[in-house]
Amino acid sequence: MNNTNIAVVTDSCADIPASVAAKMNIEVIPLQVIFGHDTYRDGIDIKSKGFFDMLSKAEKLPTTAHPSPKDFSKVYKRLLEKFDHVLSIHLSEKLSGTIKAAKIAAQEFKGRVFTWDTHAISVGVGLQVCAAAQAVKEGKPLSEIRDLLSKIRETSTALFSVDTLEYLQKGGRIGKAASLLGTVLNIKPIIIVKEGYYHAFGKGRSRKKAVRKMLNHFIKVGRKNGVKRVTVGHGLAPEEAKMLADGLYEEFGVKPTFISDIGPVIATHVGPGAVGAVISSF
Repeated sequence: MNNTNIAVVTDSCADIPASVAAKMNIEVIPLQVIFGHDTYRDGIDIKSKGFFDMLSKAEKLPTTAHPSPKDFSKVYKRLLEKFDHVLSIHLSEKLSGTIKAAKIAAQEFKGRVFTWDTHAISVGVGLQVCAAAQAVKEGKPLSEIRDLLSKIRETSTALFSVDTLEYLQKGGRIGKAASLLGTVLNIKPIIIVKEGYYHAFGKGRSRKKAVRKMLNHFIKVGRKNGVKRVTVGHGLAPEEAKMLADGLYEEFGVKPTFISDIGPVIATHVGPGAVGAVISSF
């Protein structure tokens, strides 16, 4: 065995399509969505379309729960029977307790499990996870992969727009984007993710205008720093997701690692109509 014998683990909030996760040997640990008395594993018992159908009929918003340290421990133990190390990559600690649970579980395995806070959410996590998985396939050592993740985290730009801030507000995740509250009908708030937290970026007078505003910012940043990686995600907004992906490809010649339907846990907090992308210069 050598140092490249590494298993890559993430959580379902990375919003990596199942086909991509399978192809790249990424182990995905599900978070949970709780509708009343019923609990569903994100991406396993409930997927995007079925979730939005349920959400539209629900009288009360569902809640979400992250995996326990025990959940992580079981997965780590199984993987470490085959691999030397586990690289466990997760959404921002400022938005979820997921990575705290992963860190607690990692302590059992005496330096064989390395956890990484992406300072990101949704496809921003997915971008870093897929980059790490590709580096593992290329035989890169763990130290080099950690350096790569650090560079990607430092050079990533993440923007998303939502139809309404109602879901972020009710879920207690609105953070520094609260200044966008009170937007009038058809105005689409745009949020930027910085250092693992939501901040207000701007507004668009329609979903398409919000996409154009995001695209203009990505182009401005990309022309300055370059673009090597792109991921795109949406909740029932495939046309706008395609606009973002096509616009970025036209400008930089970079195809998205994936375009994803955001999963139920992220969708609980952003609602239908959300669309966004992440770019990185590494």
